[in-house]
Amino acid sequence: MISRILKCGLAALLLFGPGAGAALAQAKKLVFAAPGIPPIFADAVVLVADGAGLFKKYGANVEVRQFDTGAAGARAVIAGDADFAMSPSALVANQVSNVNVDFVAIWGLDNPDFVLGTTDAAKANCKDMVGQPVGIDTVGGQRWIMLKAMLAACGVDINQVQQIPLGSNTAPAMIAGQLQYGVLHIDDVSIIENQGKHVTVISTIKKADPTLHNILGVARRDRLAQNRDGFVRLVAGLIGAARYMKNPANADRVAELAAPTGRTKPEAKKALADYIANDEWPVETDGMNREKLEAMIQQQVKIGTIQPGKTPVSYDRLVDASVWRHAAALVAKNP
Repeated sequence: MISRILKCGLAALLLFGPGAGAALAQAKKLVFAAPGIPPIFADAVVLVADGAGLFKKYGANVEVRQFDTGAAGARAVIAGDADFAMSPSALVANQVSNVNVDFVAIWGLDNPDFVLGTTDAAKANCKDMVGQPVGIDTVGGQRWIMLKAMLAACGVDINQVQQIPLGSNTAPAMIAGQLQYGVLHIDDVSIIENQGKHVTVISTIKKADPTLHNILGVARRDRLAQNRDGFVRLVAGLIGAARYMKNPANADRVAELAAPTGRTKPEAKKALADYIANDEWPVETDGMNREKLEAMIQQQVKIGTIQPGKTPVSYDRLVDASVWRHAAALVAKNP
């Protein structure tokens, strides 16, 4: 037994480098609220950071928990049941602006990957959707926000359609024929089509609103102040995972680690390539582009999601870019 423990300790030292084990042993655990049950494919960066040992490599003590949606994860952070959440950027901006939630964003995913699709090619126009059920995650969630933006771009109000909250299960519902319309991730389209149903894309979020931001990694400001080093190491693990995923030599391993998303290995490899092409997981930046976030905040004011009379959150109030800078420096020292 003792020899096994010694061997494990030596293996950890060789893999993660001197000091990593000590840092991990001393680190306070952070609960990471990841969106989707099953996980959405954007979560692959979290699955890789955890499964390939990138959190541990940088001394982060992280427990990943899946929540139905990014909105549910944000609520868990507010309640103190989680420390960090991947949540819709617009939702975060709305919460801070409308009710003064003391969130701070320390990492992000700049580029939304959503499309509005239908399995009924004969009714593939926005106007055809009036009165029809449309799959979303939850009212106020990421897919709901994306639906509102895509419908607005083609002259339809979100209240003119039936919003069906399904968490991350819109694609299965469309495969089963329970729905004909849904807000889908890029990889959902190929999954539906692999099951014999053609998807006609009505609109994409990039077309409807190319400035819209995707996801922010948020913490409560007080929790960040209490354990800043832990959050720096968590973000370092995400940076390391993104680097790992963009190396073609790791595609098979990434596909294996992405299995909780429900994708087969070939589907996961295809999704990985599509998401890399969408520049989904940033490596050289913090994923919190000022121009896109400020444009997104103004868009939320325009469509009324930030309530009239409320002061829209500023970029400088919302974002702490120094955490990512320190995390990137940590990764640079131990690539």
